[in-house]
Amino acid sequence: MAAMAPAQPAPVPAPGQALVERALANEAAAAQNASHPMRYVLRKSSSRVTTSKDMIETRDGLVALLVAVNDRPLNPEEQDREQARLNALLADPGKQRHRKQVEDEDTERALRVLRALPTAFLYQYAGPGPGAVERYAFRPNPKFSPPNLETQVLTALSGELWIDPVQARVARLQGSVQQDVDFGWGILGRLYKGGWITIDQADVGGGEWRLVKFEMTMSARVVIKTRVFATTETESQFAPVPAVSYSEGIAILRSRATDTAKR
Repeated sequence: MAAMAPAQPAPVPAPGQALVERALANEAAAAQNASHPMRYVLRKSSSRVTTSKDMIETRDGLVALLVAVNDRPLNPEEQDREQARLNALLADPGKQRHRKQVEDEDTERALRVLRALPTAFLYQYAGPGPGAVERYAFRPNPKFSPPNLETQVLTALSGELWIDPVQARVARLQGSVQQDVDFGWGILGRLYKGGWITIDQADVGGGEWRLVKFEMTMSARVVIKTRVFATTETESQFAPVPAVSYSEGIAILRSRATDTAKR
């Protein structure tokens, strides 16, 4: 009878550390790749205001056109102010160069964090998640020594990483701060326990992955003042655009504004 019993299927091994490492390497490479520029709508909400902007990635950095405040389209006076701002940007190329420099510095800080993720955390497979992703729980690696300020927060962050196993990309990172983190020996500032962050990414077409939602609530002391940082950003309506200069990008944004005004 034992011989006639159907064979039991062999257990399927859980996706391993190699998938985590491959996905994180892909994220670091994508953060430096500007060869597929996009146009999209950025909606950013805080406790004070919600803004929506039409964004274009150009060779000279991002350019933006404010299109709504608190989900209300701009009135004629606000549209005039926005056009005046774009005129000032076109008249002074140094302003855009400065903005591009700030973007590059932000990218480099993000890369420092991305490069540290494989060694900053200990990962444990947590099972399949929604949408055919693989979930990994992570916690601080006690052997990790943060090399810079950007990576200090990783020593107190725990949460989950969701990975698309087909494209080996991170679909979600959600984490919370488990203990206070001091910056600059506690003199410059402190990030308090209890803050949390969620980052969602998705394939927005043609295998191009972009951040589609970012949520953060953090409480921190900056020098002597305690502040709460709470923001939600969503990015949508992605469309590929040709590689253009910032002035050409502004012209594209203005064409939308003209079309909207006609309607």
